[in-house]
Amino acid sequence: MTDSLLACLPGDFRAGLFVGRAEAPDGPHVIVVRQGVIHDITTVASTVSGAIARRTFRGGVPIGPVEVGLPQGWRLVSPIDLQCVKASGVTFAVSAIERVIEERARGDAGAAAQLRDELEMHIGAGIRSVVPGSDQAAVLKQALIAQGMWSQYLEVAIGPDAEIFSKSPVLSTVGTDAPVGVRSDSLWNNPEPEVVLVVDGHGRVVGATLGNDVNLRDFEGRSALLLSKAKDNTASCAIGPLIRLFDEAFGIDDVRQAEVELTIEGRDNFRLQGLNLMDQISRDPLDLVDQALSEHHYPDGFVLFCGTLFAPTQDRDTAGAGFSHKVGDVVTIRSSRLGVLTNTVTTSRDAPPWTTGIAAFMRNLAGRGLIDRI
Repeated sequence: MTDSLLACLPGDFRAGLFVGRAEAPDGPHVIVVRQGVIHDITTVASTVSGAIARRTFRGGVPIGPVEVGLPQGWRLVSPIDLQCVKASGVTFAVSAIERVIEERARGDAGAAAQLRDELEMHIGAGIRSVVPGSDQAAVLKQALIAQGMWSQYLEVAIGPDAEIFSKSPVLSTVGTDAPVGVRSDSLWNNPEPEVVLVVDGHGRVVGATLGNDVNLRDFEGRSALLLSKAKDNTASCAIGPLIRLFDEAFGIDDVRQAEVELTIEGRDNFRLQGLNLMDQISRDPLDLVDQALSEHHYPDGFVLFCGTLFAPTQDRDTAGAGFSHKVGDVVTIRSSRLGVLTNTVTTSRDAPPWTTGIAAFMRNLAGRGLIDRI
C-alpha cells in the first residue's frame, strides 16, 4: 500500500497541477498540488466540481511540500465529488473478444479457454483492422452475421455507437488505499485499469486520473441486462490518486499515449501483471466524451472511464478456470504521468458502508459555513 502522498504522485509532480480531496476530522477538504506544494483551497472552492467549473486552483492555505505529506489525521479520498460517473466499454479489440467469450460461455469461467482461440481466429484480425462506424466495419458486420459470429458486444466494438453506461452514483467512489469491493456472490471477476477523463459542466475535458472499473464477468456474461448489477456495488469504483489538470505540460495527447500498468498481489503469493496501452484504443478518447455527452447535460461535470486493453486470462487455481479475485488481493494501477492508485480487495458486502451521500455532504459543508463556496 502507498503510505504517503509522495508515493501516489507521478515523478514529474512538480511540473504539474493536481486537484483532489482529503478527508479531515471535520469533513472533506479540496486540495491542490502546485509547484510541489500542497494547498487547502476549501475556503475558496468547497467542491472539486466547483473548483473545476470556476478554474479556481489558486489561493487557499499552504499545507506544505508534498514530501512532508498531509496533516495528521487526514487521508486521501476519491478526487471527485458532485460529478456523475460514466464509463465506456468494449473500446479495445481484446476486450471485445473477452466480452463475446463471456456471453458465449454464459458467465462460466471454465468454458472460456476453449472459446478464446476460436474467437480470436475468426474475429480478432477483423475488429483490429476497421474503424468503428466506418463502411468497412459495416461490411465486416454483415460477414460476421453470415458466419453466425455476431454479438451485441461486437455492435458496440465496431458499430457507430459506443457503449456508455453509468458506473456509480455521485459521491460513491473510493480513493487510493481504500478497500475496493467485489460482490460476494461473484466467482469470476477482475479489475479494469483505466484512464479516467474529467469533464466540466460545458463538456470540456480538463484533466485525467486513474480508475479501477471492477468487473464481474460471470454476471454480465449471463446477461448484458445484468450490467448494472455487475458494475454498481459498494466500493466497486476506485478513482485516484488526484486529478492531473491539463496544461502546457500535460494534455489529451499524453492521455492518448498513456501506458497504464496493473499489478495484482494475493495473499496466496499469486502475482499477475498487465498493461493497458491507450494507443491501441479503437475510439479516440474525445469521441467517447462526445458520445457520453450525446443529448445529455451534466451541470456539475462528469468523469468517463475510457475502457481497458487488459483482460486477465492467466489461471489462478485451476487449469482453464482463468483469473478471479480473492479477498486481500492488492491491486496497484500506475501510469507515469498520473501516479499510483492502490486498493485492497474485499467484498462489497464487507466493505465499509457508503454513508456520505449528497444530503450528508451538503449538511457537512453547511455546518462548516462552506455551502456558498460550492
